[in-house]
Amino acid sequence: MIRLQPRTEPSQIMTYLSPVFAVGLTIISSMVLFSFMGFDPWKSSYLFFVEPLTTVYGLGELAIKATPLILIALGLAIGFRANVWNIGAEGQLIMGAIVGGGLALWFYESESIWLLPTMIIFGAIGGALWASIPALLRTHFNTNEILTSLMMSYVAILLLNFLVNGPYQDPSGYNFPESRMFSDAALLPIIFDGTRMNIGAPLTLIILATIWILMSRTLIGFQLRVVGQAPDAARYAGFNQKKMIWFVFLLAGGLAGIAGLMEVAGPIGQILPSISPGYGFTAIIVAFLGRLHPVGVLFAGLVIALSYLGGESVQIELGLPVAITGVLQGLLLFYLLASDLLIRYRIQFTFGAYASRGEA
Repeated sequence: MIRLQPRTEPSQIMTYLSPVFAVGLTIISSMVLFSFMGFDPWKSSYLFFVEPLTTVYGLGELAIKATPLILIALGLAIGFRANVWNIGAEGQLIMGAIVGGGLALWFYESESIWLLPTMIIFGAIGGALWASIPALLRTHFNTNEILTSLMMSYVAILLLNFLVNGPYQDPSGYNFPESRMFSDAALLPIIFDGTRMNIGAPLTLIILATIWILMSRTLIGFQLRVVGQAPDAARYAGFNQKKMIWFVFLLAGGLAGIAGLMEVAGPIGQILPSISPGYGFTAIIVAFLGRLHPVGVLFAGLVIALSYLGGESVQIELGLPVAITGVLQGLLLFYLLASDLLIRYRIQFTFGAYASRGEA
């Protein structure tokens, strides 16, 4: 008989091994799934998990996919640590692209070196302002931020569709719902020839290091951890919970906005009706897979980015639907939640007469 026995205290080892178990079980499940679909499980798994990493171009694509996931997940992880559940990063990403990309369209003939840095700042402002709406509703009306932030994402999607079919539409684009292409001054420079990898990747690493220092070496990082783990103690210590809510929402929104700007000023090069394949929602998996820690988020972002590339690879080589990516990401989240049980419980095996006596 198999039982779950409560641990006297949470296991620190299992806290870090749980994501590893989840990834391993996802790989095994993918092989079973490919087999049921009539494909060679070894070849299919190679195409999904390994083949995208065998070329320099593939590594550049991995960096492009991981950049927005890591940026967004960093902001979400800080909020989740403080028990602030921002689920609307997708909308904040879109607003960053709308505001920052709108600047590129307004000054589309400009060749100024200040255009791109200003776009990044405006992207962050756009995402932060959009995130301020659920923050305001939470702090002044005690509204559930999960619902408000999520619903704001759909408003942002509708606003994006209105703009690309109206004010942002390319006047010489034959009525297609898209903006004009950005000028060279408004595009992120490529840093490796033969790839599409741009300066967004090293900028993300700089932001990640800054967030790490913020959370581990500053007073505000300490306050955020206390507010999340012991809210009563935080109130007793005089920490202002409303200020913490505003801080994490604005920070998460700003990072998501930068991610959106990097998409339209990077691999896309213009504003389209669909900017993101759901990075804002997928980043929630990245944050939890990375244990809400900046370094963990880095590795988790690379793993999830690989799932996007792998989905494209098996779609091209085997003709599988692109939805296979979402299926495996869902399995990964399921296994992560299941493996997290081992943090507070240990598996106990009992046999034969011993089990009978124990039950008696």
